[in-house]
Amino acid sequence: MRSLLLDPRRTLVFAGDSVTDCGRRTDPEALGNGYVRNLYDDLGARRPRIVNAGISGNRAVDLVSRWSTDVLAHEPSLVSVLIGINDTWRRYDEDDPTTAESFEASYRALLDPLTCPVVLVEPFLLPVKDGQEAWREDLDPKLDVVRKLAVEYGAILVPADVELNRQASSLGAAALAGDGVHPTAAGHRAIADLWRQVVLED
Repeated sequence: MRSLLLDPRRTLVFAGDSVTDCGRRTDPEALGNGYVRNLYDDLGARRPRIVNAGISGNRAVDLVSRWSTDVLAHEPSLVSVLIGINDTWRRYDEDDPTTAESFEASYRALLDPLTCPVVLVEPFLLPVKDGQEAWREDLDPKLDVVRKLAVEYGAILVPADVELNRQASSLGAAALAGDGVHPTAAGHRAIADLWRQVVLED
């Protein structure tokens, strides 16, 4: 995979929600200030063209509605998807749940048209606020969907929920995500390091 990606003729698209977006729509380079920017900097002069297609607040169904224009139109050499936490969060802050079955159907609609290698990044939760631990009841079945689809579609799985929670056990959850969802600079660095390790070095 390293030889595939470290080529300026290739295009790598990162799709997702606010964790990916990170202000990219007001950034002159359209990269934002999160893990996508970290990877752009890490990959150096031989990096592929990198497209950040994250939009804050998106759920999986929102990605489906803009998939053709925001992802497929770039003719990607690889697509990396990080989606799912809003599918859980909206149940608790707006009483607007997404079932695991609906989440899976939307995710399949993202994966089915892709003809390039795919990376699936686990959505994650690092509970720091009262009540967030209970979100696991909703998120864990969606994590199971992502892991199942990674196997079924032959995608590379980046175990962000597993790794960030492992690091949180020593660093503290708030050091990686101040509100349990949105990464700090250290959290974005951890995601970028994990992505690079799993996708480029394994």
